[in-house]
Amino acid sequence: MTVRKCIIVDDEPAAHYVLVNYISQNPQLEVVQQCYNSIEALNYLRSNPVDLMFLDIDMPEISGLELLRTLTDPPKTMLTTAYSEFALESYEFGVFDYLLKPIYYPRFLKSVERFLSSFTDEKAEIMNPIIAVKIDGFMVDLNVNDILFAQSCGNYVKIFTFKKVYLASMTTNELENSLSSELFMRVHKSYIVAIAKIKDWERNTVIINNEKIPVGITYRRALTERLNLK
Repeated sequence: MTVRKCIIVDDEPAAHYVLVNYISQNPQLEVVQQCYNSIEALNYLRSNPVDLMFLDIDMPEISGLELLRTLTDPPKTMLTTAYSEFALESYEFGVFDYLLKPIYYPRFLKSVERFLSSFTDEKAEIMNPIIAVKIDGFMVDLNVNDILFAQSCGNYVKIFTFKKVYLASMTTNELENSLSSELFMRVHKSYIVAIAKIKDWERNTVIINNEKIPVGITYRRALTERLNLK
């Protein structure tokens, strides 16, 4: 059984008490850090992998939404707040769920079960690794195992495989969302790479199939941790 690491970010001790109690009832979840402001959370997330963040919105100095805006690669996030008016804005940040305080256990449990099942969905994608992309006006099926890396070209993306380069009519964000995060990673605002295809690593580049691909400074730490490099 895989245990998912959770972090709680809230300036109210009572909110921590409720969430710790709820989380402790699920053996697939573990609280690895409790933060009482966004600065504490930011410092922790810079060097520690987290699967799920329970994040309050209304906090002093830096709000929860401002924290999400700051993070380059935030963990899946459930917002915990007493204010429903932030719901629409919050989904622009790709939050997983929006839990209104007071948070009742059945609602918490429903959200957590959906979170845990999302990892099963990712594994299913890997078992059936086909994505459909639009090329020259036609939909083409690509096996993700053949993809080396992808490069942004405005509203198009160059998808590099062992045998051919495809020019797909989509944005880099759209391609990233269609690929499994277990297999692929954004390493630059314009590049997505297949993790298993990386053959070498330099400070500012990764090498795939003799091609040097730039690594953006904001992505470097996450890549280093993903490859277990120092």
